[in-house]
Amino acid sequence: MSELDEAWAVALAEAEQRARLAGRGDVAEYLALRNSNDLLRTAGIDWLMTSFVTLAGDANRTGASIQVANSDGHRFRTGTSTMVGRLVSLTNGVRQLLVEAGWPRVPRDGIVRGGGLAAANVRHVGIRQADEELLLSRSSAGSPLWTSVTKKPHAFHESDIRRHLAILLDRHR
Repeated sequence: MSELDEAWAVALAEAEQRARLAGRGDVAEYLALRNSNDLLRTAGIDWLMTSFVTLAGDANRTGASIQVANSDGHRFRTGTSTMVGRLVSLTNGVRQLLVEAGWPRVPRDGIVRGGGLAAANVRHVGIRQADEELLLSRSSAGSPLWTSVTKKPHAFHESDIRRHLAILLDRHR
């Protein structure tokens, strides 16, 4: 979590406490929900990015040569909305796999379609048919859950990440 994210979490907690002390239960409930959703967003995005980087590292230990780069504060478009979050770039020779995940931070950024908490794109540069758009939502158990929305809709798991890495490594045939 960045210093700005930590400061934001502290500010939200303080605002929630002030709202409760002022008898504004409605505002306090909204801020508690916002904080809960931010924690789910952070956990979901961390899992997605860490899984790609970890599995790329596993592939490198068995002979691949994937280069990994990370970037925070990345802005990307999903539909008509702008998401702000993280980017992981995985490069293997001339092939590149970009994983971007985030959520709108200010009202002018728009919304996450489908009532989701966050959105992500898994993009294969030059292989558009392999791209996948993901939506983060809350599972019935209350935990974060990534779902593919561009392919046959399904929960996005480690096996899907392995499939994307196989495409990057040209082992998908």
